[in-house]
This record gives sequence, structure tokens and C-alpha cells, in this order.
Amino acid sequence: MDFTLSDEQRALQESVRQFARKELPEIAREIEAKDEPVSLALRQRYGQLGYLGINLDACYGGGGMSHFDAVLVLEEIAKISIAVAFPVFESCFGPCLAIAHFGNEALKQRILPRVCSGEAIVAVSMSEPNAGSALTDLTTRGRIEGDAIILNGTKRWCSGAGHSEAYVVYCRLDDKPGAAGIGAVLVEKGMPGLSFGKREHHMGFRGVTSADMYFEDVAVPQENIIVPAGGFGKLMDAFDLERCGNTTMSLAVAQSAFEYVLDYCQQRQQFGKPLIDFQAVQLQIAEMKMQLEAARLLLYRAVVNAESGLPSIAESSVAKCFANETVRTVTGKAMQLMGGYGYSKEFPLEQKLRDAWGWGIAGGAIDIQKINITSALVGRRFNQRK
Repeated sequence: MDFTLSDEQRALQESVRQFARKELPEIAREIEAKDEPVSLALRQRYGQLGYLGINLDACYGGGGMSHFDAVLVLEEIAKISIAVAFPVFESCFGPCLAIAHFGNEALKQRILPRVCSGEAIVAVSMSEPNAGSALTDLTTRGRIEGDAIILNGTKRWCSGAGHSEAYVVYCRLDDKPGAAGIGAVLVEKGMPGLSFGKREHHMGFRGVTSADMYFEDVAVPQENIIVPAGGFGKLMDAFDLERCGNTTMSLAVAQSAFEYVLDYCQQRQQFGKPLIDFQAVQLQIAEMKMQLEAARLLLYRAVVNAESGLPSIAESSVAKCFANETVRTVTGKAMQLMGGYGYSKEFPLEQKLRDAWGWGIAGGAIDIQKINITSALVGRRFNQRK
């Protein structure tokens, strides 16, 4: 399997890299300081450059390119910060893919062009106070009344809550227990009965809003059904591609930390010579490089094999799990090599380490990915309730 970039892909990668390094660092610093999300103006700039929905069909305003191309774009922007990359992540690997694959044509025509232009961000609303890893325990309910779905319930840990313009909400659309009763609908911000709790502030992920969501008799048109009851498996198939976006964000944070510390070790001197001349430092640098290369190849395998549809749960889980652990290890080693400078807010490593930790929680915790991997190996699901 050849992962050598074509001339066109190298040109795309380099153009995004130059844009990101020139235009985004100051914006990223301001977002980190104020903990405010990306502006509409920057989202629209991304749209003009074609970075949003680059792997969505051109008839919906997307770039009509591959998931692999989307990975190349996302990584270069996320190297600057995950906050400035978040609109790209959501448009290329987020719940838009569920709409694109399973939504009706009217819904796709109404929502996806707005995403690709930067006018709208669509977030996913899955978890609840008592349903995180045990997602099939969710209780948010949608009952059909005439031409509407009436939603009631509470959602938690929605990245983008209160800021995004629309939400793919996982909910019960049938009385059947477990996964059999679960589907998803699109809920747009401003619909009567939808409200948001107090904004949460996390260790990292500054600039990515999060809050509880409350649904009190929210009337959603039936045309906003993305997947009906019984389609939970389809939703998770689409979510496997979102895991590839999570993997890319992890890889970008790790790669940027590595590049920074590699340069630092060649400039910083102790005992009369550069740090890189110490064998102990050389071993750490080599170990980080090996992990990064392995993570990148696992990611590339998952997205390339997904070009005919959606990635397998095994490949996406292996890639995500490995990258989640790699970014924690690499940023930790990089901080240690920089000593006090790594721990200082005047330098980028402390932010990268804080952001690194969140990806192994978001999108399915590391241990859950390992259960998915074993499940795929033996060909059966494990019942965690027995």
C-alpha cells in the first residue's frame, strides 16, 4: 500500500501549511487567552479557501475530494491549534458525514452548503448524564406527533453546544430497548424549547465550547430525521469516520510538539553543548519519531480504506487509540526535554499537553477503543452489563 503523496496532494498540503503559519498563530493565541470560539469571519475564510467539507460532494458545496485530502488539510491547521481547526474537523469528519450518507436530499441541500461556506457548524449531541460510554442507555426521547418529532431530554459533553448552528441529536424514536430504538434528528439552534446550560471550561480545548443541552417539547420537522429508529449501527459507522478526525487532531498536536522540541534541542545548550548532542535526548527524540510515524500510517490506512464508504470500526479504533496514546506520550516527553520552559505558558508545550489529553476522552475513551478492537478480532460484541 503506497502512501506517497501525489504532486497535487503535496501542493495542497504546502498551500494549507503556508496559510496556517502565516494567518493563524495570532488568532490561535487570542482564542487561547480569551477561551472564545473561532469567529464567523474565519469560518467564512476557510469556506472561501475550500477547506470546509473538502471531502463532501461538490453538489453540496464541498470539495469533492478524498478523506485522505481532508486529513492533510486538517493536520496542517490543527498544528497551529485545535481551536482554529475545529470548524474544519466538524465539516470534514463530524456529524455532517452522517447527514451526507444517510440524510434525505432536502436536508442535505439545506444544511451542507451552509457548512461548506462557513455559515454553519453542525455538532454531534450524543452523551447524557447517565449515558456516555454506555451510549445505548440514552433516554432523550422523540415522539411523533403529526408532521413533527417532539423531543424531550438532556444532553451532556456536546462540543460546540451553544455556539454551533445545528446539532445531530441521538435520541429514542421507538419504544424498543437498547440500540434498536435509537435514531438521530437534526435540531437547529433557536428552535423553541431548546436551551443550553452554563458553559463548561476544561483543562484544555480552550475555544471549543461545551455545555449541557435541554430539550423541552422541541418540535422538529420529520424531514429532519437523519436515521430512524433501528439505525444506531449506521450512526456508529459514520462516527467511525469522526474517529479518524480525532486521530488527525491527536497526530497534529503531537507532530507540532515534536517539531518544536526538535528545534529547541538543537538550539538550547547545557554543559557547553546543544541538548541534541546528549545520547539520552537522542533516544527520546527517536522514540517520539517512531510513534508519530506509526500513528500516521495507521490513520492513513483507515482513511484510504474508507474511500469506498466508511471506515471499519477495527481500523478506526486502532488508529484513534494509538494516536490518543501517542499524543500524550509525545507531548509529555517534549515538555520534559524543555524543562521549566516546557512548563511555562510563555511557550507552546504546556497548551499542547493540555489539549493532548482530551482526545483520548472525546469520541470514545481509549479503553473503549480497545474493547472495540478485541470485539472486531473475535467477531462478537461484549455485553458489559453481565
